[in-house]
Amino acid sequence: MTTALRPASQNGRPEQPGSVLAAPQPGTRLGRRKPSWFARDPAWPIVLMLTGWPVWWFLGFGDYVPILFAIPMIRRMYYWRVTGDRSIRVPPGFWLWVGFLVVALAGATGLSQTAPNTVVSPGSHRVVSWALRTGVYVAVTIVLLYAGNLTEKELPRKRLAWLLGLVGIYTAIGGLCGVIAPHTQFTSPFAYLVPQSIQQSNGLLQMMLHPGFSQVQNFLGFAEGRPRAPFDYTNMWGNCLAILLPWLLVVWWTYGTRKERRRFLIVMAIAFVPVVYSLDRGLWVGIGLSIGYLALRFAARGKIALLAGLCGTIVLVAVVILASPLQSLISQRLSHGKSNAVRSSLSGLATTDALASPFIGYGDTRHEQGSTNSIAVGKTLKCHSCGSRDVGGNGQLWLLMICSGLLGTGLYFGFFAYGAWRYRRDLTPYGMAGVLVILLGFLFAIVYIAVGPPLVFTMLAYALLWKNDRELRQEAIASRERRFPGSTLAMTT
Repeated sequence: MTTALRPASQNGRPEQPGSVLAAPQPGTRLGRRKPSWFARDPAWPIVLMLTGWPVWWFLGFGDYVPILFAIPMIRRMYYWRVTGDRSIRVPPGFWLWVGFLVVALAGATGLSQTAPNTVVSPGSHRVVSWALRTGVYVAVTIVLLYAGNLTEKELPRKRLAWLLGLVGIYTAIGGLCGVIAPHTQFTSPFAYLVPQSIQQSNGLLQMMLHPGFSQVQNFLGFAEGRPRAPFDYTNMWGNCLAILLPWLLVVWWTYGTRKERRRFLIVMAIAFVPVVYSLDRGLWVGIGLSIGYLALRFAARGKIALLAGLCGTIVLVAVVILASPLQSLISQRLSHGKSNAVRSSLSGLATTDALASPFIGYGDTRHEQGSTNSIAVGKTLKCHSCGSRDVGGNGQLWLLMICSGLLGTGLYFGFFAYGAWRYRRDLTPYGMAGVLVILLGFLFAIVYIAVGPPLVFTMLAYALLWKNDRELRQEAIASRERRFPGSTLAMTT
């Protein structure tokens, strides 16, 4: 964490070593007060947002903390613009994302409409949900632009990768706490400011305002705790763990010392147990995809030693699972697919609703009529979860289809697909990890909601790809200039 908090520069401008302070005016004290950390380090909003993630989770507003930190980012970018300090650059394919934002904003016009095969309800109940979700989309856009426009000195690539890896460490430790103390839960301070009527009307909001180490569910015929700290629920925990640990692999294994490599192995060992106890099939598939992706990239680059180490790790994990009670737990989870029918039904309904409003969608989720088995099944006093499930609540793909229609869905995934294709030839550790995170986003979109922390981390991965590509180009130009003096000037003229 001390590495993450290391200052860089003041007011967005690189500090010049050995600069001379102006002479003090008569009658004033000698010297000048040292600027605060907030003034010296322009990357402080990103640093504080990521290093303090367990604090935001404890306070009860972790999902919407990007909106809070987007405010100082906007302020500094406005300062850059009006003072002419620097122009605001945009990443490749950004027009696709802007198009998605336009569709998301236009979705407000469909809030009062009733989607096919859904429960009729007042549109006013959906305004808050739409506003918060759209606010997150705008906030992560600002995070992307801000991180990408900071110079390498202000926010080095390794520092940003370490910040993401640090949240991965938080996630692994939080998962282990969920295994050890599954019933630990508390009410966040922010919950006392939100009316009870709003809390009870939104299940996800209630989980955010009442954090806990695990999500206790009856999956296998008995109550078990599925890790979720420092996030709202288990699926979000698994999503974030899968897209954060690759950055720790980059910082501590690829660019790290022998001591840091040992630390990386310790973190992996800590994360292994909650990964199994999470009973999260999507996470398991994501880990398998990550291993296959790395194996292909290592083989293509001729990294035989790394490929052999990866295979050895797979064999070791397989032996541990087969020789421990974890084998029984995994086999039981794979044989219990009670949620498959529900997910399939909701996905089909989301597709139907997207076809009914293909251009802007309906702005927000809806509740299905009845349940998977019958339209006559609904909520009762004894069963609050029976029937009327959220259409679009079973994955980012289905959420986008009902909220933003086919057009918004295409623009959203088109932006990330363009990024993965654009940087596919980046064979540096930053490039491989960044493309992996984007590819995992496509897989997880089928089963996970990305609005909130996962989307923030994915946008920062996109920013890292963007920054790395820019630095590689500058290094190539500098290398060409050293080898052939004057060649760069000749090319530009």
